[in-house]
Amino acid sequence: MGRAPLSDNNQNLLAEQRRAMILDEVRRRGGVRVNELTRRLKVSDMTVRRDLDALARQGMVEKVHGGAVPVVEASTHEPGFEAKSALETSAKEEIARAAARLVVPGAAIALSGGTTTYALARQLLEVPGLTVVTNSVQVADVFHTAQDMGTTVVLTGGVRTPSDALVGPVADQAIRTLHFDLLFLGVHGVSVAAGLSTPNLAEAETNRQLMRAARQVVVVADHTKWGTVGLSSFAPLTAVDVWVTDSGMGPEDRTRIPELLPRLVIAGETEATAADG
Repeated sequence: MGRAPLSDNNQNLLAEQRRAMILDEVRRRGGVRVNELTRRLKVSDMTVRRDLDALARQGMVEKVHGGAVPVVEASTHEPGFEAKSALETSAKEEIARAAARLVVPGAAIALSGGTTTYALARQLLEVPGLTVVTNSVQVADVFHTAQDMGTTVVLTGGVRTPSDALVGPVADQAIRTLHFDLLFLGVHGVSVAAGLSTPNLAEAETNRQLMRAARQVVVVADHTKWGTVGLSSFAPLTAVDVWVTDSGMGPEDRTRIPELLPRLVIAGETEATAADG
């Protein structure tokens, strides 16, 4: 099931949930009006306007007279880690829990930069004996500050991006010498034509190196990444072994995606598979 549509039953939503629903509605319909949102959410005009102000500050919507419309972003636009952390938080936690079930004690895994891989790192703190390779400062900090479970963390060097990933020749060289069982890869966009993409050219090459070093590639990305295209494509969908996403993925896409890659996991639901390669 996808995210519940805006309806008269949504009376006591937390601000985060309410804003996520408003954002979905803006993206789906191409715009919303304040009076529609007050009626459907059963909240005051002032509450809706505060929600739209918050979404506008995060760069998620553009306020217009009487409502809001989607922000048309350049393919080079790269939101910072803090801005991305505020988006689809519930979905990311669900994805993280589902992805963590793919990890066995003692495995050698890699986590790329991103807020979904950051959520996954927190889910992996109780898995003993892991070797974790990451180019994410944030992910490395999760393991560094946690109680020791015998985890070995390898943090690549490199140049720091707005999303706190370390990329570039230094990172690429370090990754080329390594091998790991699973790569959990956060992405800016996933599409049929462009495959996996990012707005950062250096990150594209670092992601390629991570994928080459992994026996199995698991993309962890919420449903809003589907159809998004960044400046640089770094891999086709055929290079992905598993995509773990959330229940916001629409029914048509749920049917289509397993035809394009071996395995689709919908967090919190029975996973759909085409072939457990």
